[in-house]
Amino acid sequence: MFSAKTNNNIDFDTVISARTEIRGDIAVKGAIQIDGVLKGNLIAEAGSKASVRISDKGRVEGRITAPNVIINGEVVGDIHAYDYIELAKKARITGDVHYATMEMVLGAQVNGQLIHGNGAKAPSSSGVSEPELAKVD
Repeated sequence: MFSAKTNNNIDFDTVISARTEIRGDIAVKGAIQIDGVLKGNLIAEAGSKASVRISDKGRVEGRITAPNVIINGEVVGDIHAYDYIELAKKARITGDVHYATMEMVLGAQVNGQLIHGNGAKAPSSSGVSEPELAKVD
């Protein structure tokens, strides 16, 4: 289902089943797998080693902010992966992807920008990345 490089031995603390739809934001510290639908933001607590996996049946309508993100389903919203992101064969993303390290498999689709670097930094204590101000001379 995912590439050979993916650590499939992750113990998921939370699994949202294929027959479940959640409306609202979710904050995680550990690993979460989404096989159902999340209509809200998914935010990992600052300093956590959280992992987010969206299976081929999963869908997220909202922003994802986490250190490690593996997607093989659909995301409508921006993604901030400040350590690693993997876009598997069936990944469908409508939004910008901010990343530090990325693996993208043939077949994955991104309808948005791929932004490497500063936009992928860890969130502030509020769980939301602080905006960066541009210098104007």
